[in-house]
Amino acid sequence: MAVAALSALSLTSCNKSPKADEVSASKAETPSALKIAYVEVDSLMTQYEYCKEYSLILEKKSQNIQSTLQQKGQALQSAAANFQQKLQQNAYTREQAEQIQAGLQKQNADLEALQQRLSAEFQEETTKFNEALHDSLQHFIAKYNKDKKYTMILSKSGDNILFADKSADITNDIIEGLNKAYKKGSASEKNTKK
Repeated sequence: MAVAALSALSLTSCNKSPKADEVSASKAETPSALKIAYVEVDSLMTQYEYCKEYSLILEKKSQNIQSTLQQKGQALQSAAANFQQKLQQNAYTREQAEQIQAGLQKQNADLEALQQRLSAEFQEETTKFNEALHDSLQHFIAKYNKDKKYTMILSKSGDNILFADKSADITNDIIEGLNKAYKKGSASEKNTKK
């Protein structure tokens, strides 16, 4: 009997059910049904006109930077090789050789400074592009979601989402809306420039 009484007591102490107020409060805090969607970032980057145009601009700028640095680097290498050759032929006095060597070192330092400056400018422009892209996407999704009422919209890049039903994919809607807004903005920008 003592064992039965203890087990009955332990069952009643473990079986404390939440009060009705606690249950209704927790139900009020959680939405009745989650409505989740996702956007394929890779598709956005390849189909959103703003991304496509700006990617081309950044690619061209990167190529120009590389070309400029390569030309200046080759000119410096050529000058250094020419200096070495004439130095071995004893074409310079010691003072002349020191002056030319100092000039080559300055050119090298200038080239490194140019490379750092151009890289920093390129990085700054890339950052501005990414911020503008993020802002336009956030702004559009906020407007888009006023009607759709999604609880959450995720970005899908690569395999960061292990499974998602295709019915939750709103990528095409987002790309279509962004391109439409971008074309409007581009058209009004052209009209104000005239």
